[in-house]
Amino acid sequence: MSKLKHNPIDKEKIAENPSLLPYAHSLGSALIKPIDQGKVKGQALKSMYKQTENQLSQIKEQVDLLVQQAQKIHDRIEISEVIYQAECRFKPVVGHAYHVYQKSDGGHLLSMIHPDEWSKQMPYTHIAHVELLADHTWDILD
Repeated sequence: MSKLKHNPIDKEKIAENPSLLPYAHSLGSALIKPIDQGKVKGQALKSMYKQTENQLSQIKEQVDLLVQQAQKIHDRIEISEVIYQAECRFKPVVGHAYHVYQKSDGGHLLSMIHPDEWSKQMPYTHIAHVELLADHTWDILD
């Protein structure tokens, strides 16, 4: 008689590759829980929306900054046109500040005199405090 032990488990109930089963095949096996596909997709969508919302917010901030920069350049063009058509009795120096006044006849005057430096009554309406930039446009300082 052979000393081989008889296997009490039915051969039809034994898996050939137990590691490929979609469930634990013995008491000591790791617990395998089915994945809730709806929950996984919901979390992925939530993350995707949050990330794209952040990116769109950053782009909006950049666009707003570009609009502000474009408006500042437009303002420089407008004041530069006024100044180059204004009366000026001196040669402006790059980097120095000046004042633009409107005269009673509608014309303009570029002056080195600050509005507070006029005698008792200022003869003109102060329009802007400006600085001549290196590209010969004028930056509005106030």
